[in-house]
Amino acid sequence: MGPRLVTLDDVRAAAGTLRGITRVTPVERPVGLSRHVGRPLVLKCEQLQRTGSFKARGAYHHLVRLDPVPPAGVVAASAGNHAQGIALAAGRLGMPATIFMPGTAPLPKVEATRAYGAEVRLVGSVFDDADAAAREHADATGAHVVPAFDDPDVVAGQGTVGLELAGQAPEATTFVVSIGGGGLVSGVAAALKALRPGCRVVGVQAEGAASMRAALAAGRPVPLERVDTIADGIAVRRVAELTLAHVQALVDDVVLVSDEEISRALILLLERAKVVVEPAAAAALAAVMTGRAGGEPGDPVGVVLSGGNVDPSLLARLISHGLSAAGRFLRLRVALPDRPGELHRLLGEIAGLGLNVVEVDHHRTGIGLPVDEVEVSLALETRDPGHAGEAVDLLAAAGYRVVPG
Repeated sequence: MGPRLVTLDDVRAAAGTLRGITRVTPVERPVGLSRHVGRPLVLKCEQLQRTGSFKARGAYHHLVRLDPVPPAGVVAASAGNHAQGIALAAGRLGMPATIFMPGTAPLPKVEATRAYGAEVRLVGSVFDDADAAAREHADATGAHVVPAFDDPDVVAGQGTVGLELAGQAPEATTFVVSIGGGGLVSGVAAALKALRPGCRVVGVQAEGAASMRAALAAGRPVPLERVDTIADGIAVRRVAELTLAHVQALVDDVVLVSDEEISRALILLLERAKVVVEPAAAAALAAVMTGRAGGEPGDPVGVVLSGGNVDPSLLARLISHGLSAAGRFLRLRVALPDRPGELHRLLGEIAGLGLNVVEVDHHRTGIGLPVDEVEVSLALETRDPGHAGEAVDLLAAAGYRVVPG
């Protein structure tokens, strides 16, 4: 007999405990982005939730039902969103909270967690180091470990996203949710399938962190040997029996997207919807953009944007990565005769092609060219992949030896 599934009544009870604590986040219907994707979109904006992600919902609902509260309070391991959710909830409830985070956690997330009132301890360099330290702390002090997703109260709290979305997006026939450990998609599916039995719920994982897909294939949770994705918010090595049971019973499909597709989705949200999200949230839109979300073509689709806690320095790298993945950032190496005026002539050709120069480097030594040649490395902005290919062809036709990359 498997775990008991969270019910609509459980989610409604969670909504009652969260009233006045978390926000009923808005939805957006971006016309330009919908036109680009090819179907109407309804974006559920959890990046506007308190702490910048849906995690505050499940964390508060779990803690408010904790009885008794251990004198040592609560403890958890997290690299970001879970940490902030617990810190907010514990602060509102007057509980001491200790959060173990890897030393590599982004400084803004560390400082935000401290600002909500939790004690933060940096341990090791990866999540597993922090998790082991958190469990040792719990054993030594009696503090209660707050799970990130493997708990019915957490799942019910996350399910309030679906409860809200059912009323906010009555036209949507498919709902798309990113999956890390599976707490969010489990709760959302529990609410939506009860309120809208004919709807489809689709989960999305990064190709480099497909722990739910692995569990579905094996029929049980199995740990991945490694995770490798830019979407750190859904980079989970192993899902739980509880969340797997919900996905098996309630979720219509679980699909995968690549880091390049996630980057392109993040860029589109910035440009077309003026929305800043983290890669884990952009993964859900990536599934729609690639057609993997399924459903009838042209039918409205609800997309849960799960959070917006992206480090500014990472965001800059993600934008560059996304522009490259979208064919709008081109790197070239061009061999030129080593004589006056050749660089000027090359840049004139580039200007004539409508390319914007971002970087230019001129090399004479250490590159294996004949003594009478130099190499110019260029980083260029293009309109789209077609423009990039056209530029390479026209430069070659003008007599230049062009090497992409």
